[in-house]
Amino acid sequence: MAYDEVLAECVRELVADRTDFVEKKMFGGLAFMVNTHMACGLMSEGLMVRVGSENHEDALTRGAREMDFTGRPMRGMVMVPDQVVADSQILESWVERAVSYAQAQPPKPPKPKKPSA
Repeated sequence: MAYDEVLAECVRELVADRTDFVEKKMFGGLAFMVNTHMACGLMSEGLMVRVGSENHEDALTRGAREMDFTGRPMRGMVMVPDQVVADSQILESWVERAVSYAQAQPPKPPKPKKPSA
């Protein structure tokens, strides 16, 4: 299992309470898409949260670490370890932060459909 299924169900419930969302398997984990943007996701290391570059430093002071999926830090994305989000109130605050950020972004335009062969 690439991510914690129990944690996934908790995140699913929290996201559903706030907005419509789409789940996608990505990066070997699970992503929660809100307003056409990835808000948060689950990987083996914990909860991946999109906070935006303007909130990046603040997120690091709250128990998150830099996301370095590509080997380089990804400003605006942080990873919150499983042991931190094991507390339901802390999990809820991170999910709220991610959903709020995604909802504040303009929706992406739909991708053009590929012609069928």
